[in-house]
Amino acid sequence: MDRPIIVALDFNSEEAVFSFLQHFHGKRLFVKVGMELFYSLGPNFLEKLKDAGHHIFLDLKLHDIPNTVHHAMKVLAKQQVDIVNVHAAGGSKMMKAAREGLEVGTPSGQKRPALIAVTQLTSTSETMMNSELRIAGSLKDTVKSYASLTEQSGLDGVVCSPLEVPLIKEVCSPSFLTVTPGIRLLGDEKGDQTRVTTPKQARELGSWGIVVGRTITKSETPVLAYENVKKEWSESE
Repeated sequence: MDRPIIVALDFNSEEAVFSFLQHFHGKRLFVKVGMELFYSLGPNFLEKLKDAGHHIFLDLKLHDIPNTVHHAMKVLAKQQVDIVNVHAAGGSKMMKAAREGLEVGTPSGQKRPALIAVTQLTSTSETMMNSELRIAGSLKDTVKSYASLTEQSGLDGVVCSPLEVPLIKEVCSPSFLTVTPGIRLLGDEKGDQTRVTTPKQARELGSWGIVVGRTITKSETPVLAYENVKKEWSESE
């Protein structure tokens, strides 16, 4: 896969999704389907996106006992999406079980989805991590530790803030994927995310792929917004 711009389809209905996608008629996007859409619309919705030629990051962030995650991934593998994810906080045994489930469930002759893990949500601050999640130490050290554990567990990469990519590159191999949400154009509101950058900054920090939501989906001119993101993402190469 090329270094993608992944558009977060943060809508509450199928009609809203395809109304948005009509703006990009004829263009194949890389899109992110999260919990709200998948839980309400299910596998048939993914099939419609694939029929339209779009690549899919299925963002369900699985976090459960290893056996449950294994069987869930075995089922999700049949959807033939491009990327799926888990929470690294589930531990090495769970992450290994997730990969095994994907490998078992992927149809013969097909490539299994890339499997990545969330280090810390981009809405998590260090204060919150320390005081509420009761994880001691710095956010940076925790992200590095989780990323290293993720690679040791056989996964393909992580979801992280662009600001943390250089830290992850210190402890992981060059081929390890870094998918980075929290992307905004200058002047956009941060919303509920605290560790954000522009597309240009994300590329310069070494992100493999970026996830962009409201900057594009809430724009009155979404195609123009997408092209502005793409321009920044490309110009920083």
